[in-house]
Amino acid sequence: MNLTQDMSKVEVKGFEARFYDRLMDLITLGYYPFFIRRAINELDLKPGEKVLDMGAGTGRNECLMLPYIENGQIVALEIGKEMMEQFQKRCAPYPNVSLRNLRIDEPLEFDEEFDLVFISFVLHGFVQARRNIIIQNAYKALKKGGRFAILDYANFDVNQANPIVKFAIRKIECPLAEDFIQRDTKAMLQGFGFTRFKERFFFGGYVRLLEARK
Repeated sequence: MNLTQDMSKVEVKGFEARFYDRLMDLITLGYYPFFIRRAINELDLKPGEKVLDMGAGTGRNECLMLPYIENGQIVALEIGKEMMEQFQKRCAPYPNVSLRNLRIDEPLEFDEEFDLVFISFVLHGFVQARRNIIIQNAYKALKKGGRFAILDYANFDVNQANPIVKFAIRKIECPLAEDFIQRDTKAMLQGFGFTRFKERFFFGGYVRLLEARK
């Protein structure tokens, strides 16, 4: 199959965007809030750190990160109108959180500014050429020794997966997701200079928080 970007479901709009958080909670039978709290706790954020969140969505992750970084800063990137409206409403009380309307799959201006670049369930929704741009953006944006954390599908054999997982990947997700799953994400990152990998698995090993150092 010839994969194209218009197959992606990562840019959420309309009803799904307006009720995104509720839908995520429903789809995961109420587990998502506990999962995302655990995943962000695993990031081991420190007070004063500066974070870049690529594809920030509704701002739920920002609210969970803030207690860890205290007087640090979060710069969030998002392009969806409905998502941005929810983000601005949710994060308005926090002066150290800023939202910018920038595409993450186009070259970004950030240069060695951040301690952590975070991307959650977004990278899989791009064709490989655009994933490469996103990874390059992350590498360039990080300080030396900074961390790139990808919360997304792990690499596994979809044919051998749990039947529910196989159905979700092939019937609900876009074809780009299976393409992402079949690739070696660590090798992908190594090609841009990332090293010192650390990984934690969730949902029976089908979801992974992959962290790499610049």
